[in-house]
Amino acid sequence: MQKILLKRSNRKTLSLEVTLDGQVIARAPRNMPVEEINRFIGSKADWIENSLSRMEKKRLEADSSGSEPLSSGDIKLLADKAKRVIPPKVHKYAAIIGVTYGRITIRFQKSRWGSCSGKGNLNFNCLLMKAPDDIVDYVVVHELCHRKHMNHSPRFWAEVENIIPDYREKRRWLKDHGQELARK
Repeated sequence: MQKILLKRSNRKTLSLEVTLDGQVIARAPRNMPVEEINRFIGSKADWIENSLSRMEKKRLEADSSGSEPLSSGDIKLLADKAKRVIPPKVHKYAAIIGVTYGRITIRFQKSRWGSCSGKGNLNFNCLLMKAPDDIVDYVVVHELCHRKHMNHSPRFWAEVENIIPDYREKRRWLKDHGQELARK
């Protein structure tokens, strides 16, 4: 059986993540009993296996593509571009959604396209600058919708769909092509 890393925090729900390097991470509330976490993991065994297979396939495709990882210079150029492109999009969509936000930070991240803190600070991955413009819009809207719903509930997704009706296609594009963005 695959070794699973357990990370506890002040979250309210359980989640599972399979990283590109094949690590399985269970995220759980601090006070949740281990038995309940184990039951959840057991109920997701098929999903874990499928995700591990998908990640292995992506890794093999990336390795055989012959393309190299981005250099630090490439990443700096992408970050500079993101600092020019993303804030106006955030401003535009925040007005449409009717939310406020704090700081906007641009980073190079291996596993996230964006995030929204409880204080309303937004982080975006500079690799988005290699994605189509409508994908960047989707990530911006996704993070801004967290200003209304700090979860991925049906109400959250309804809010996203209100602005980006084909958001499911954008999510799929990121899952299918996201790894390619980190390479030349």
